[in-house]
Amino acid sequence: MEELYYIGLDIHKKTIAYCIKTKAGKTIKEGTVAADRAQLGVWAAAIDRPWIGAMEATLFTNWIYDFLKDYALEIKVAHPEMLKAISASKKKNDRKDAETIANLLRSDLLPECYMAEKKIRELRCILRYRSLMVRESIRLKNKSAGLLMENGAQYSKSRLHGKRYFDNLLASIEDVPDSVIELLKLNHSAMDVFNQVQKRLVKELREDPYISRRVSRLMTIPGVGEITALTWVLEVGDPNRFDGLRQAVSYCGLCSAQKESAGKEWRSPISKKRNKHLQTILIEAAKLAPRRNPQLAEVHAREIERGNRNRATLAVARKMVAYMLAVDKRQSDFKPDGIHQAA
Repeated sequence: MEELYYIGLDIHKKTIAYCIKTKAGKTIKEGTVAADRAQLGVWAAAIDRPWIGAMEATLFTNWIYDFLKDYALEIKVAHPEMLKAISASKKKNDRKDAETIANLLRSDLLPECYMAEKKIRELRCILRYRSLMVRESIRLKNKSAGLLMENGAQYSKSRLHGKRYFDNLLASIEDVPDSVIELLKLNHSAMDVFNQVQKRLVKELREDPYISRRVSRLMTIPGVGEITALTWVLEVGDPNRFDGLRQAVSYCGLCSAQKESAGKEWRSPISKKRNKHLQTILIEAAKLAPRRNPQLAEVHAREIERGNRNRATLAVARKMVAYMLAVDKRQSDFKPDGIHQAA
């Protein structure tokens, strides 16, 4: 049987540094290749033995990972924050980084991170773009309110962005410069565009047959809406990658970092090592979910009695994760009789 090659890749926008090693650690070849499909394909096809590759997770990882899967026995992606051997190195350059990744790979010490299926990653990109549209729309809403306040105009906060109320407001406000009126109209038009785009993207995701059944199952949980379900499905990918509830809660950023030394243990604030997209959606959903779910309402009320509203929200979010993980793993609709508990 031919000996495997272990290849470390340090990827950048225009170039990819590589280091090819044997299992024993002998360096076969190292160098750079242009980061485009044509030249990368020529380089990969020229490798004369079966090989396993590894790279750090970056902005450019997805397409390189998908492209090289056709050439390699296996491609692995390393968690950037866990590659301490690279960040702590005294001498750091692209060649050394590629060599370090190759050494970690051949020694089976690579801190591998999860890579979702290609289809999930494509849909996840759509969902994150939708989040961008929502943020831009909210920013414009706030700008409209700010322009009115700067000029002393009275308005109803809850009705400001309704089309009929907005048109009537512009026709009736006084002592507001024409330039500000034009800015308000531009703001409202742009806001409408962002809203239409985000609704179209949600419709596209909702109707995609690859995830529609999973999303529908998750939405049988009272308090879990369409966006929460879509975010869970597309950010988590395969729910079976979590060994249990604690791992899922940690991934969602709903717990604090644990520190222990010399027999003393303490907790820091909520950890920033999390999936920020899931964390944001779950915390927002947890503020409304107790109104629609009696079990979550009980959790919220119990924590409120202890006097901390933020902890109550986190407790509700963690319970939602438990419900969603159980429903997703068991591939069955939610049952409110207490059967669903996370593994």
